[in-house]
Amino acid sequence: PILASAHENGCICLWSIQGNLVKELLPFSKYPSVPLTALCTDISTKMLLAGSKEGHIMRWSIASFLEDPQNSKNQIKEELWWRAHSNEVVDLFHEEEKNVVVTASIDGSVRLWHAMNGYYLGYFGQPRKFDLSDISRLILPCDVNNFPTIIKEESKRMEKKKKFEYPLMLDRNK
Repeated sequence: PILASAHENGCICLWSIQGNLVKELLPFSKYPSVPLTALCTDISTKMLLAGSKEGHIMRWSIASFLEDPQNSKNQIKEELWWRAHSNEVVDLFHEEEKNVVVTASIDGSVRLWHAMNGYYLGYFGQPRKFDLSDISRLILPCDVNNFPTIIKEESKRMEKKKKFEYPLMLDRNK
C-alpha cells in the first residue's frame, strides 16, 4: 500500500505504510507550481488525479510504478493536464464505469469531464441531460479558455534542453 499526500508547493509525495518517502512528484506545467488541494485515484489505482488551488486537474499513470516501486524502469507518467475551474478545486473523484471525472470548486460549481482526454461534458444543474457518448466535441465552460494538454515524454525532454540561438541584445542605434 502507498499513501499519497498533496502539498502547498505543488508536490505529491508517495509514502510507504512505514512512513518512508517512496517518490516525490512535481507536475509538469508551463505555469509555476501551485498548491494542490484534492487527490483521488480510480478504483483499480491505475491513475492518480490531483486538483489545484487555481482550478487545474492533472492525471498521472501510476499502475506500473505500484506493481514494483523499487524498479527504476517503472515510472509514474503525467499524461494529461487541464483547467477545470477558474477557482480552487475542493474535491474530485473518478467514476470508473462511465470513465468520467467529477470536479467541485470553491465557487460551488460541479463539473463532469471525460477522464481520458479532459473534455468537458457538462455541469450539475444544467437543463439538458449529460451525453456521455459524444466525446468528440471539444467545448469549454464559459470561465475556462485553455484546452486540455496531453503531456508527452518528448515535450519534457525538449523543455529541459531548450536553448536560445538568438539571445536578445541591446542595440543603442535603434
